Amino acid sequence: MSDPGEEDAGVHVGGDAYGGVRLATGPKRKPAKSAKARRRNLLIAGALSATVLVGTGVVWATPRQIAGVDAGITEPAGPTGPMNILLVGVDKRDNLTRKQQNQLKLGRESGERTDTMMVIHLSADHRKVTVVSLPRDTWTEIPGKGTHKINSAYQFGGAPLAVKAVQQATGLKIQRYIEVNVMGFIDVVDSLGGVTVCTPVAINDPKTGLNLAAGTHELAGVQALGYARTRATVRSDLDRIDRQQQVISALLNKALSAGTLGNPGRLAAFVNSTLRTIKVDPDDGLLGLATQLRDVSLDDVRFATVPLADLDFKTPTGESAVLWQKDAAKELFRRIAADEDLATPSPKPSPSASPSTAATIPPERIELKVLNGTLITGLGARTRNALKESGFLVPEQAGNTAKKDFKKTIIRYGPGRADSARTVAGAIPGAELREVNVDGIEVIIGADQPKIKKLKSAGDPTPAPSSTATPTTKTASQNICRKQA
Repeated sequence: MSDPGEEDAGVHVGGDAYGGVRLATGPKRKPAKSAKARRRNLLIAGALSATVLVGTGVVWATPRQIAGVDAGITEPAGPTGPMNILLVGVDKRDNLTRKQQNQLKLGRESGERTDTMMVIHLSADHRKVTVVSLPRDTWTEIPGKGTHKINSAYQFGGAPLAVKAVQQATGLKIQRYIEVNVMGFIDVVDSLGGVTVCTPVAINDPKTGLNLAAGTHELAGVQALGYARTRATVRSDLDRIDRQQQVISALLNKALSAGTLGNPGRLAAFVNSTLRTIKVDPDDGLLGLATQLRDVSLDDVRFATVPLADLDFKTPTGESAVLWQKDAAKELFRRIAADEDLATPSPKPSPSASPSTAATIPPERIELKVLNGTLITGLGARTRNALKESGFLVPEQAGNTAKKDFKKTIIRYGPGRADSARTVAGAIPGAELREVNVDGIEVIIGADQPKIKKLKSAGDPTPAPSSTATPTTKTASQNICRKQA
Protein backbone atom coordinates (compact mmCIF):
# COMPACT_ATOMS: atom_id res chain seq x y z
CA MET A 1 0.00 0.00 0.00
CA SER A 2 1.36 3.37 -0.94
CA ASP A 3 1.80 6.26 1.39
CA PRO A 4 0.10 9.52 0.38
CA GLY A 5 2.29 11.58 -1.90
CA GLU A 6 4.53 8.63 -2.68
CA GLU A 7 4.34 7.65 -6.32
CA ASP A 8 4.77 4.03 -7.35
CA ALA A 9 6.31 3.01 -4.04
CA GLY A 10 6.35 -0.52 -5.34
CA VAL A 11 6.81 -3.74 -3.49
CA HIS A 12 9.28 -4.24 -0.70
CA VAL A 13 9.44 -6.38 2.37
CA GLY A 14 10.91 -6.12 5.81
CA GLY A 15 11.85 -3.21 8.04
CA ASP A 16 11.24 0.38 7.04
CA ALA A 17 13.84 1.08 4.36
CA TYR A 18 12.80 2.29 0.94
CA GLY A 19 15.65 1.42 -1.37
CA GLY A 20 14.35 0.23 -4.72
CA VAL A 21 15.37 -2.60 -7.00
CA ARG A 22 14.07 -2.88 -10.55
CA LEU A 23 12.40 -6.15 -11.38
CA ALA A 24 14.30 -7.94 -14.10
CA THR A 25 12.02 -9.57 -16.63
CA GLY A 26 14.61 -11.93 -18.00
CA PRO A 27 14.33 -13.62 -21.40
CA LYS A 28 10.87 -13.74 -22.86
CA ARG A 29 9.07 -17.03 -22.56
CA LYS A 30 6.31 -18.44 -24.62
CA PRO A 31 3.09 -18.14 -22.59
CA ALA A 32 2.05 -21.48 -21.18
CA LYS A 33 -1.52 -20.33 -20.54
CA SER A 34 -4.18 -18.35 -22.36
CA ALA A 35 -4.49 -14.61 -21.75
CA LYS A 36 -7.57 -15.23 -19.60
CA ALA A 37 -5.71 -17.82 -17.55
CA ARG A 38 -2.74 -15.48 -17.09
CA ARG A 39 -5.04 -12.69 -15.88
CA ARG A 40 -6.68 -15.15 -13.47
CA ASN A 41 -3.29 -16.24 -12.11
CA LEU A 42 -2.13 -12.65 -11.75
CA LEU A 43 -5.20 -11.83 -9.71
CA ILE A 44 -4.78 -14.75 -7.38
CA ALA A 45 -1.17 -13.83 -6.70
CA GLY A 46 -1.93 -10.16 -6.40
CA ALA A 47 -4.95 -10.57 -4.15
CA LEU A 48 -3.13 -12.86 -1.79
CA SER A 49 -0.36 -10.30 -1.56
CA ALA A 50 -2.30 -7.09 -1.28
CA THR A 51 -4.65 -7.86 1.53
CA VAL A 52 -3.85 -7.26 5.15
CA LEU A 53 -3.60 -10.94 5.87
CA VAL A 54 -2.41 -12.96 2.93
CA GLY A 55 0.55 -12.33 0.68
CA THR A 56 1.95 -15.14 -1.37
CA GLY A 57 2.93 -13.55 -4.64
CA VAL A 58 3.04 -10.55 -6.91
CA VAL A 59 2.08 -10.03 -10.51
CA TRP A 60 4.41 -11.20 -13.24
CA ALA A 61 3.12 -9.17 -16.15
CA THR A 62 5.24 -6.00 -16.32
CA PRO A 63 8.52 -4.70 -14.90
CA ARG A 64 7.95 -2.48 -11.88
CA GLN A 65 10.05 -0.60 -9.40
CA ILE A 66 10.18 -2.72 -6.28
CA ALA A 67 11.83 -2.00 -2.97
CA GLY A 68 13.42 -4.59 -0.78
CA VAL A 69 14.74 -4.48 2.75
CA ASP A 70 16.64 -6.84 4.97
CA ALA A 71 14.29 -9.00 7.04
CA GLY A 72 17.04 -11.43 7.94
CA ILE A 73 16.03 -14.10 5.42
CA THR A 74 19.31 -15.95 4.99
CA GLU A 75 17.98 -19.22 3.56
CA PRO A 76 15.24 -18.44 1.02
CA ALA A 77 13.29 -21.33 -0.43
CA GLY A 78 14.27 -22.82 -3.74
CA PRO A 79 12.12 -22.88 -6.87
CA THR A 80 10.44 -26.08 -5.73
CA GLY A 81 9.36 -27.59 -2.44
CA PRO A 82 7.29 -26.24 0.45
CA MET A 83 7.68 -22.64 1.56
CA ASN A 84 6.85 -20.72 4.74
CA ILE A 85 6.10 -17.00 4.43
CA LEU A 86 5.65 -14.49 7.23
CA LEU A 87 3.12 -11.78 6.40
CA VAL A 88 3.14 -8.68 8.58
CA GLY A 89 0.60 -5.88 8.25
CA VAL A 90 2.20 -2.59 9.28
CA ASP A 91 0.32 0.51 10.38
CA LYS A 92 2.39 3.35 8.89
CA ARG A 93 0.99 6.85 9.43
CA ASP A 94 3.95 9.20 8.95
CA ASN A 95 2.96 10.48 5.52
CA LEU A 96 -0.79 10.76 6.11
CA THR A 97 -2.27 14.24 6.04
CA ARG A 98 -4.33 15.41 9.00
CA LYS A 99 -7.46 15.13 6.85
CA GLN A 100 -6.63 11.50 6.05
CA GLN A 101 -5.91 10.74 9.70
CA ASN A 102 -9.27 12.19 10.68
CA GLN A 103 -11.06 10.29 7.91
CA LEU A 104 -9.54 7.03 9.06
CA LYS A 105 -9.99 7.82 12.77
CA LEU A 106 -6.27 7.43 13.40
CA GLY A 107 -4.02 9.04 15.91
CA ARG A 108 -1.06 11.16 14.89
CA GLU A 109 1.70 8.95 16.24
CA SER A 110 4.66 8.55 13.91
CA GLY A 111 6.49 5.33 13.19
CA GLU A 112 5.29 1.85 12.30
CA ARG A 113 3.63 -0.91 14.30
CA THR A 114 2.47 -4.40 13.37
CA ASP A 115 -1.26 -4.75 13.01
CA THR A 116 -1.45 -8.33 11.69
CA MET A 117 0.84 -11.38 11.63
CA MET A 118 0.24 -14.52 9.61
CA VAL A 119 2.25 -17.55 8.57
CA ILE A 120 1.51 -18.63 5.01
CA HIS A 121 2.54 -22.12 3.96
CA LEU A 122 2.77 -23.16 0.32
CA SER A 123 2.62 -26.89 -0.32
CA ALA A 124 5.52 -28.60 -2.07
CA ASP A 125 3.72 -28.46 -5.43
CA HIS A 126 2.67 -24.82 -4.77
CA ARG A 127 -0.94 -25.73 -5.49
CA LYS A 128 -2.29 -25.23 -1.95
CA VAL A 129 -1.99 -22.32 0.46
CA THR A 130 -2.46 -22.56 4.24
CA VAL A 131 -2.80 -19.31 6.18
CA VAL A 132 -2.37 -19.43 9.97
CA SER A 133 -3.33 -16.27 11.87
CA LEU A 134 -1.15 -15.42 14.87
CA PRO A 135 -3.05 -13.36 17.46
CA ARG A 136 -1.21 -10.08 17.92
CA ASP A 137 -1.59 -10.37 21.72
CA THR A 138 0.19 -13.75 21.86
CA TRP A 139 2.38 -13.79 24.99
CA THR A 140 5.69 -15.26 23.95
CA GLU A 141 9.45 -14.99 24.18
CA ILE A 142 10.96 -12.28 21.98
CA PRO A 143 14.61 -13.20 21.29
CA GLY A 144 16.90 -10.99 23.34
CA LYS A 145 14.03 -8.92 24.76
CA GLY A 146 12.27 -11.18 27.24
CA THR A 147 8.59 -12.11 27.26
CA HIS A 148 6.19 -9.75 25.49
CA LYS A 149 3.27 -9.73 23.10
CA ILE A 150 4.38 -11.07 19.73
CA ASN A 151 3.48 -7.88 17.86
CA SER A 152 6.08 -5.99 19.91
CA ALA A 153 8.90 -7.82 18.11
CA TYR A 154 8.62 -5.49 15.12
CA GLN A 155 8.73 -2.43 17.36
CA PHE A 156 11.80 -3.75 19.17
CA GLY A 157 13.78 -4.85 16.13
CA GLY A 158 11.90 -4.38 12.89
CA ALA A 159 11.38 -7.13 10.38
CA PRO A 160 14.43 -9.24 11.38
CA LEU A 161 13.27 -9.58 14.98
CA ALA A 162 9.68 -10.24 13.90
CA VAL A 163 10.93 -13.14 11.78
CA LYS A 164 13.04 -14.52 14.63
CA ALA A 165 10.15 -14.27 17.11
CA VAL A 166 7.75 -16.14 14.83
CA GLN A 167 10.34 -18.80 14.03
CA GLN A 168 10.94 -19.35 17.75
CA ALA A 169 7.23 -19.48 18.59
CA THR A 170 6.21 -21.80 15.74
CA GLY A 171 9.32 -23.86 15.13
CA LEU A 172 8.98 -23.10 11.41
CA LYS A 173 11.75 -21.83 9.17
CA ILE A 174 10.57 -18.60 7.55
CA GLN A 175 11.84 -18.43 3.96
CA ARG A 176 10.12 -15.28 2.75
CA TYR A 177 8.84 -12.09 4.37
CA ILE A 178 6.01 -9.93 3.03
CA GLU A 179 5.01 -6.64 4.56
CA VAL A 180 1.78 -4.80 3.86
CA ASN A 181 1.09 -1.17 4.70
CA VAL A 182 -2.52 -1.44 5.86
CA MET A 183 -3.27 2.13 4.73
CA GLY A 184 -2.81 1.06 1.11
CA PHE A 185 -5.42 -1.66 1.66
CA ILE A 186 -8.04 1.03 1.06
CA ASP A 187 -6.88 1.52 -2.53
CA VAL A 188 -6.92 -2.22 -3.20
CA VAL A 189 -10.54 -2.55 -2.06
CA ASP A 190 -11.66 0.54 -3.96
CA SER A 191 -9.95 -0.68 -7.13
CA LEU A 192 -12.30 -3.67 -7.05
CA GLY A 193 -15.40 -1.57 -6.42
CA GLY A 194 -15.67 -2.61 -2.77
CA VAL A 195 -16.23 -5.98 -1.10
CA THR A 196 -19.13 -7.87 0.47
CA VAL A 197 -18.91 -8.79 4.16
CA CYS A 198 -21.36 -10.15 6.68
CA THR A 199 -21.35 -9.68 10.44
CA PRO A 200 -23.47 -11.84 12.77
CA VAL A 201 -23.58 -9.03 15.33
CA ALA A 202 -23.90 -5.27 15.17
CA ILE A 203 -20.61 -3.33 15.34
CA ASN A 204 -20.38 0.20 16.67
CA ASP A 205 -16.79 1.32 17.04
CA PRO A 206 -16.20 5.07 17.48
CA LYS A 207 -12.44 4.44 17.30
CA THR A 208 -12.64 3.34 13.67
CA GLY A 209 -15.84 5.15 12.79
CA LEU A 210 -17.48 1.83 11.93
CA ASN A 211 -21.20 1.41 12.58
CA LEU A 212 -22.78 -1.67 11.02
CA ALA A 213 -26.00 -3.50 11.78
CA ALA A 214 -25.89 -7.30 11.87
CA GLY A 215 -26.17 -8.67 8.34
CA THR A 216 -24.55 -8.36 4.91
CA HIS A 217 -22.93 -5.14 3.72
CA GLU A 218 -21.10 -3.76 0.70
CA LEU A 219 -18.06 -1.85 1.97
CA ALA A 220 -15.75 0.62 0.27
CA GLY A 221 -12.06 0.84 1.18
CA VAL A 222 -12.23 2.99 4.31
CA GLN A 223 -15.10 0.95 5.79
CA ALA A 224 -13.45 -2.34 4.82
CA LEU A 225 -10.27 -1.29 6.63
CA GLY A 226 -12.32 -0.40 9.70
CA TYR A 227 -14.12 -3.75 9.51
CA ALA A 228 -10.81 -5.64 9.29
CA ARG A 229 -9.25 -3.70 12.16
CA THR A 230 -11.98 -3.16 14.74
CA ARG A 231 -11.82 -5.05 18.02
CA ALA A 232 -15.17 -3.73 19.26
CA THR A 233 -16.89 -7.12 19.57
CA VAL A 234 -17.03 -9.72 22.32
CA ARG A 235 -13.94 -11.72 21.34
CA SER A 236 -11.83 -8.70 20.45
CA ASP A 237 -8.74 -9.78 18.48
CA LEU A 238 -10.14 -13.28 17.79
CA ASP A 239 -13.20 -11.77 16.13
CA ARG A 240 -10.91 -9.49 14.20
CA ILE A 241 -8.96 -12.45 12.87
CA ASP A 242 -12.20 -13.98 11.60
CA ARG A 243 -13.17 -10.68 9.95
CA GLN A 244 -9.77 -10.30 8.31
CA GLN A 245 -9.98 -13.81 6.88
CA GLN A 246 -13.48 -13.01 5.65
CA VAL A 247 -12.23 -9.85 3.92
CA ILE A 248 -9.41 -11.83 2.28
CA SER A 249 -11.93 -14.30 0.91
CA ALA A 250 -14.17 -11.48 -0.30
CA LEU A 251 -11.25 -9.82 -2.09
CA LEU A 252 -10.24 -13.04 -3.80
CA ASN A 253 -13.82 -13.71 -4.85
CA LYS A 254 -14.21 -10.19 -6.26
CA ALA A 255 -10.82 -10.24 -7.99
CA LEU A 256 -11.60 -13.51 -9.76
CA SER A 257 -15.08 -12.42 -10.82
CA ALA A 258 -16.06 -11.71 -14.41
CA GLY A 259 -16.60 -8.09 -13.40
CA THR A 260 -12.86 -7.75 -12.79
CA LEU A 261 -11.41 -10.17 -15.32
CA GLY A 262 -13.57 -8.72 -18.07
CA ASN A 263 -12.93 -5.07 -17.16
CA PRO A 264 -9.45 -3.92 -18.29
CA GLY A 265 -9.66 -0.66 -16.35
CA ARG A 266 -10.61 -2.32 -13.08
CA LEU A 267 -8.02 -5.05 -13.64
CA ALA A 268 -5.25 -2.50 -14.18
CA ALA A 269 -6.31 -0.46 -11.14
CA PHE A 270 -6.30 -3.58 -8.98
CA VAL A 271 -2.86 -4.68 -10.17
CA ASN A 272 -1.31 -1.26 -9.68
CA SER A 273 -2.78 -0.73 -6.22
CA THR A 274 -1.59 -4.22 -5.26
CA LEU A 275 1.96 -3.50 -6.36
CA ARG A 276 2.05 -0.28 -4.38
CA THR A 277 0.90 -2.10 -1.26
CA ILE A 278 3.53 -4.70 -0.45
CA LYS A 279 7.22 -5.01 0.34
CA VAL A 280 9.18 -8.24 0.03
CA ASP A 281 12.32 -10.02 1.16
CA PRO A 282 14.12 -11.55 -0.64
CA ASP A 283 13.74 -8.70 -3.14
CA ASP A 284 13.43 -10.92 -6.20
CA GLY A 285 10.06 -9.46 -7.12
CA LEU A 286 8.28 -12.77 -6.49
CA LEU A 287 8.27 -13.31 -10.25
CA GLY A 288 8.92 -17.03 -10.13
CA LEU A 289 6.62 -17.60 -7.17
CA ALA A 290 3.72 -15.83 -8.82
CA THR A 291 3.97 -17.93 -11.96
CA GLN A 292 3.99 -21.09 -9.86
CA LEU A 293 0.67 -20.11 -8.26
CA ARG A 294 -1.19 -20.29 -11.56
CA ASP A 295 -3.40 -23.20 -10.49
CA VAL A 296 -4.39 -21.87 -7.06
CA SER A 297 -8.15 -21.35 -6.60
CA LEU A 298 -10.42 -20.24 -3.76
CA ASP A 299 -10.80 -23.85 -2.66
CA ASP A 300 -7.01 -24.18 -2.42
CA VAL A 301 -6.63 -21.34 0.12
CA ARG A 302 -7.28 -22.65 3.63
CA PHE A 303 -7.40 -20.57 6.82
CA ALA A 304 -6.53 -21.71 10.34
CA THR A 305 -5.89 -20.09 13.71
CA VAL A 306 -3.56 -21.11 16.51
CA PRO A 307 -5.34 -23.13 19.26
CA LEU A 308 -5.59 -21.03 22.41
CA ALA A 309 -5.50 -22.03 26.06
CA ASP A 310 -6.17 -18.70 27.79
CA LEU A 311 -8.00 -15.83 26.11
CA ASP A 312 -7.54 -13.38 28.98
CA PHE A 313 -4.10 -14.02 30.42
CA LYS A 314 -2.94 -11.27 32.76
CA THR A 315 0.71 -10.44 32.18
CA PRO A 316 3.08 -9.37 34.95
CA THR A 317 2.66 -5.81 33.70
CA GLY A 318 -1.14 -6.02 34.01
CA GLU A 319 -1.84 -6.29 30.27
CA SER A 320 -4.36 -8.69 28.80
CA ALA A 321 -2.79 -11.26 26.47
CA VAL A 322 -3.48 -14.74 25.06
CA LEU A 323 -1.66 -18.02 25.59
CA TRP A 324 -1.43 -20.82 23.03
CA GLN A 325 -2.53 -24.37 23.80
CA LYS A 326 1.04 -25.67 23.69
CA ASP A 327 0.49 -29.27 22.59
CA ALA A 328 -2.15 -28.48 19.99
CA ALA A 329 -0.16 -25.54 18.60
CA LYS A 330 2.98 -27.65 18.46
CA GLU A 331 1.11 -30.33 16.52
CA LEU A 332 -0.39 -27.74 14.15
CA PHE A 333 3.01 -26.37 13.20
CA ARG A 334 4.56 -29.85 13.08
CA ARG A 335 2.00 -30.80 10.46
CA ILE A 336 2.71 -27.62 8.52
CA ALA A 337 6.46 -28.25 8.66
CA ALA A 338 5.83 -31.78 7.37
CA ASP A 339 3.73 -30.30 4.52
CA GLU A 340 0.65 -32.22 5.62
CA ASP A 341 -2.83 -31.23 4.46
CA LEU A 342 -4.57 -29.80 7.54
CA ALA A 343 -7.94 -30.86 6.15
CA THR A 344 -6.93 -34.52 6.31
CA PRO A 345 -8.79 -36.34 9.12
CA SER A 346 -6.74 -37.55 12.04
CA PRO A 347 -5.51 -41.14 11.71
CA LYS A 348 -7.39 -42.21 14.82
CA PRO A 349 -9.82 -40.58 17.22
CA SER A 350 -8.41 -38.76 20.18
CA PRO A 351 -8.48 -40.93 23.31
CA SER A 352 -8.87 -37.84 25.50
CA ALA A 353 -11.73 -36.18 23.65
CA SER A 354 -15.02 -37.16 22.08
CA PRO A 355 -17.62 -35.08 20.21
CA SER A 356 -19.96 -35.12 23.21
CA THR A 357 -17.45 -33.95 25.81
CA ALA A 358 -14.79 -31.83 24.10
CA ALA A 359 -14.97 -28.87 21.74
CA THR A 360 -12.93 -28.72 18.53
CA ILE A 361 -13.64 -25.00 18.47
CA PRO A 362 -13.90 -23.62 22.02
CA PRO A 363 -17.43 -22.49 23.00
CA GLU A 364 -16.09 -19.07 23.95
CA ARG A 365 -15.32 -18.50 20.28
CA ILE A 366 -18.85 -19.33 19.06
CA GLU A 367 -21.70 -16.84 19.00
CA LEU A 368 -25.26 -18.17 18.96
CA LYS A 369 -28.81 -16.97 18.52
CA VAL A 370 -31.46 -18.86 20.51
CA LEU A 371 -35.10 -19.17 19.38
CA ASN A 372 -37.96 -20.87 21.22
CA GLY A 373 -39.79 -23.12 18.77
CA THR A 374 -42.49 -24.19 21.25
CA LEU A 375 -45.35 -22.79 23.33
CA ILE A 376 -43.41 -23.48 26.53
CA THR A 377 -42.98 -20.12 28.25
CA GLY A 378 -39.43 -19.29 29.27
CA LEU A 379 -37.82 -22.26 27.49
CA GLY A 380 -35.75 -20.00 25.24
CA ALA A 381 -34.47 -17.91 28.12
CA ARG A 382 -33.55 -20.97 30.19
CA THR A 383 -31.71 -22.53 27.27
CA ARG A 384 -29.88 -19.28 26.54
CA ASN A 385 -28.65 -19.08 30.14
CA ALA A 386 -27.54 -22.71 30.06
CA LEU A 387 -25.60 -22.17 26.83
CA LYS A 388 -23.93 -19.09 28.31
CA GLU A 389 -22.95 -21.12 31.38
CA SER A 390 -21.44 -23.68 29.02
CA GLY A 391 -19.23 -20.94 27.62
CA PHE A 392 -21.03 -19.92 24.41
CA LEU A 393 -21.53 -16.30 23.41
CA VAL A 394 -25.27 -15.49 23.32
CA PRO A 395 -25.45 -11.68 23.29
CA GLU A 396 -29.13 -11.34 22.34
CA GLN A 397 -32.15 -12.30 24.41
CA ALA A 398 -33.90 -15.48 23.26
CA GLY A 399 -36.47 -14.93 20.55
CA ASN A 400 -39.40 -16.94 19.20
CA THR A 401 -40.02 -18.69 15.91
CA ALA A 402 -43.14 -17.96 13.86
CA LYS A 403 -44.21 -21.59 14.12
CA LYS A 404 -44.48 -23.15 17.58
CA ASP A 405 -44.56 -26.84 16.64
CA PHE A 406 -40.87 -27.80 16.72
CA LYS A 407 -40.69 -31.24 18.34
CA LYS A 408 -36.93 -31.60 18.01
CA THR A 409 -34.18 -29.07 18.70
CA ILE A 410 -32.44 -27.89 15.53
CA ILE A 411 -29.05 -26.24 15.08
CA ARG A 412 -29.04 -24.16 11.90
CA TYR A 413 -25.68 -22.98 10.57
CA GLY A 414 -24.41 -21.12 7.55
CA PRO A 415 -21.76 -22.16 5.00
CA GLY A 416 -18.32 -22.65 6.50
CA ARG A 417 -19.63 -23.00 10.07
CA ALA A 418 -19.88 -26.80 10.25
CA ASP A 419 -17.07 -27.19 12.79
CA SER A 420 -18.60 -24.62 15.13
CA ALA A 421 -22.03 -26.20 14.70
CA ARG A 422 -20.62 -29.59 15.70
CA THR A 423 -19.29 -28.02 18.89
CA VAL A 424 -22.78 -26.67 19.63
CA ALA A 425 -24.23 -30.11 18.92
CA GLY A 426 -21.83 -31.56 21.46
CA ALA A 427 -23.45 -29.36 24.09
CA ILE A 428 -27.01 -30.22 22.98
CA PRO A 429 -27.23 -34.03 22.72
CA GLY A 430 -29.79 -35.22 20.20
CA ALA A 431 -30.09 -31.90 18.36
CA GLU A 432 -30.37 -32.02 14.58
CA LEU A 433 -27.77 -30.20 12.49
CA ARG A 434 -28.91 -28.35 9.37
CA GLU A 435 -26.80 -26.29 6.99
CA VAL A 436 -28.89 -23.42 5.60
CA ASN A 437 -28.23 -20.04 4.02
CA VAL A 438 -27.99 -18.01 7.24
CA ASP A 439 -25.32 -15.91 8.86
CA GLY A 440 -23.86 -17.52 11.97
CA ILE A 441 -25.54 -20.23 14.05
CA GLU A 442 -29.12 -20.44 15.32
CA VAL A 443 -30.44 -22.85 17.93
CA ILE A 444 -34.18 -23.52 17.65
CA ILE A 445 -35.36 -25.20 20.85
CA GLY A 446 -37.93 -27.95 20.39
CA ALA A 447 -40.36 -29.75 22.68
CA ASP A 448 -37.65 -32.28 23.53
CA GLN A 449 -36.26 -29.60 25.91
CA PRO A 450 -32.65 -30.80 25.70
CA LYS A 451 -30.33 -30.62 28.67
CA ILE A 452 -27.29 -28.47 27.92
CA LYS A 453 -23.95 -30.13 28.66
CA LYS A 454 -20.83 -28.37 29.85
CA LEU A 455 -18.07 -28.79 27.28
CA LYS A 456 -14.38 -28.93 27.83
CA SER A 457 -12.74 -26.06 26.01
CA ALA A 458 -9.19 -24.95 25.34
CA GLY A 459 -9.27 -22.82 28.47
CA ASP A 460 -10.18 -25.68 30.81
CA PRO A 461 -7.44 -27.32 32.90
CA THR A 462 -8.04 -30.67 31.22
CA PRO A 463 -5.74 -33.07 29.41
CA ALA A 464 -4.50 -31.74 26.07
CA PRO A 465 -6.17 -33.09 22.95
CA SER A 466 -4.54 -35.93 21.10
CA SER A 467 -1.72 -34.91 18.79
CA THR A 468 -3.62 -36.65 15.99
CA ALA A 469 -6.59 -34.27 16.21
CA THR A 470 -7.45 -32.52 12.95
CA PRO A 471 -7.01 -28.72 13.14
CA THR A 472 -10.08 -26.63 12.44
CA THR A 473 -9.79 -24.91 9.07
CA LYS A 474 -11.97 -23.43 6.34
CA THR A 475 -11.34 -22.55 2.73
CA ALA A 476 -11.67 -19.14 1.12
CA SER A 477 -14.69 -20.37 -0.82
CA GLN A 478 -16.38 -21.47 2.43
CA ASN A 479 -15.63 -18.08 3.95
CA ILE A 480 -17.41 -15.96 1.33
CA CYS A 481 -20.50 -14.13 2.53
CA ARG A 482 -23.69 -15.33 0.88
CA LYS A 483 -26.82 -13.27 0.90
CA GLN A 484 -29.98 -14.91 2.15
CA ALA A 485 -32.49 -15.77 -0.54
